[in-house]
Amino acid sequence: MNYQKYRLAFREIARNTDIRTVITTLLPSNVFANHKLFLSNLDNFSILNYQVLLYICGLLNSFVFDFMARQRVTTSISMFIVYQLPVPRLTKNDRNFNDIVQRAAKLICTTPEFDELAQEVGLGSHQQGVTDEAARAKLRAELDGMVAHLYGLTEDEFSYILTTFPIVNATVKEAALSAYRNFAPMFANSELVSR
Repeated sequence: MNYQKYRLAFREIARNTDIRTVITTLLPSNVFANHKLFLSNLDNFSILNYQVLLYICGLLNSFVFDFMARQRVTTSISMFIVYQLPVPRLTKNDRNFNDIVQRAAKLICTTPEFDELAQEVGLGSHQQGVTDEAARAKLRAELDGMVAHLYGLTEDEFSYILTTFPIVNATVKEAALSAYRNFAPMFANSELVSR
């Protein structure tokens, strides 16, 4: 049954005036939710599917994806809107896929309920998850920097996107932009996935 597996979840309430519009996570197994939380319902879960769910979670929580969603959302988000938004499609064979999966896993797998997921994606257990706020902020900034590159954004474009989040602390935005710059050499010769 689907509730016995890890599932991707995002909240329906998604105002474009909040700090973030799209808020996504993976739920542990045996957790139920009401109609205000959209859940993935995949029937055939394997290690690849868990990796893909973590990859998608990393993308959906990025400033870039949030920026695109804000253009379509006022007070709630639906699957109709999510299906319209572009998502770079990487697989485990792509260069940056595992980097995104590992960072998302370290942010999510922080309690014993996520031990099975942590093991399946190579973390070992929830003890390798990151709970220190400064380290978590660094991982989130790195995810934002990598995702901006996956979407093929220039530094100016990404910098503009960050200015559209007025409630987000300036240090968070500066860290994301700095991570974008740090990852630039890694993405310099790669194909742009989203274009």
